[in-house]
Amino acid sequence: MYKIAKENLSALFQMIAGEQELYLPVKVSNQVNFAAWTEDAEVDLDTLKSVKSPKDVFFPQSENLYTCIKDGKKIKIEPEALKDRNFVVFGMKACDVKGVEVLDKVFLADPVDTFYAARRAHGTIVAMACHEPEESCFCKVFGVDCAEPVADVAAWMVEGEVYWKALTEKGETLTKSVESLLTAADENDEAKVESEKTTIRAIVEKLPYSNLSLEGWNGDVLMEKFNSPVWEELYKPCLACGTCTFVCPTCQCYDIKDYDTGHGIQRYRCWDSCMYSDFTMMAHGNNRTSQMQRFRQRFMHKLVYFPANNNGMYSCVGCGRCVEKCPSALNIVKVIKAFQNQGGEN
Repeated sequence: MYKIAKENLSALFQMIAGEQELYLPVKVSNQVNFAAWTEDAEVDLDTLKSVKSPKDVFFPQSENLYTCIKDGKKIKIEPEALKDRNFVVFGMKACDVKGVEVLDKVFLADPVDTFYAARRAHGTIVAMACHEPEESCFCKVFGVDCAEPVADVAAWMVEGEVYWKALTEKGETLTKSVESLLTAADENDEAKVESEKTTIRAIVEKLPYSNLSLEGWNGDVLMEKFNSPVWEELYKPCLACGTCTFVCPTCQCYDIKDYDTGHGIQRYRCWDSCMYSDFTMMAHGNNRTSQMQRFRQRFMHKLVYFPANNNGMYSCVGCGRCVEKCPSALNIVKVIKAFQNQGGEN
């Protein structure tokens, strides 16, 4: 384990960015999101969660796939180049790292998404433990330990020092590249980190949603949950705004569209939402014709369909962003509790 003083982090960022791209939490107009590091960026490692998850470093909100160019009677297709430069994502939280694991199940399964795979191959994640988890957090419910993130490098901020521990080969490589700025930690330092972990876990135990029960939610209850009348009452406040899907670390739906540049046609993909009425719209219409059906789809996918196809892994990491951002106070916690309170079968 190593350590570096908080006031020396700018030098660390500069050293990393001198060799590869660096993404980290940046404050713009009082909102914190992950962005590319620049010398004048207002880096914010104290805000617990960025507004959006940092998943768009690996799965961009919009990305070009290829361009079609007409030359006389011939059409030339120019595929977009895959990511070929190494980069570091600094400051991800344990829930967001778990979110990337969920995306891996989708985009690295056969057939492999080559755009995503290239970014995963070139990306190194430095994850920071959550110093003080908030009331909206419930990562423990989904087996995430926010006191000990599992990434290429795990980091803890304690008493003005950032403690640094490489966990993978990528992490070791990054550590060696910045070793001149790091100081070896001693037993006293390691004791401080262990104390920090204990404190964080004690906070987690006191959070209101930490003991939320997932009993009755798994891949074996498809028809029981799908046909429940609970959905008919639960969905009504939903505005179909899609906010929940755009802040979520695990939502992976996208649309593919064409754009006429005047010099060719760019085919690109962009995030989409199952909450929208035109989601998966086809020539004959849409399979889900009501907002209730769309609402049900989102939560059935996270709590039933996904675990059924991924060895019990849920497509939720308990980050709490939907709890904070939904304008109608609808979120996955409310859904789970509604079924818990009403049985889901009445």
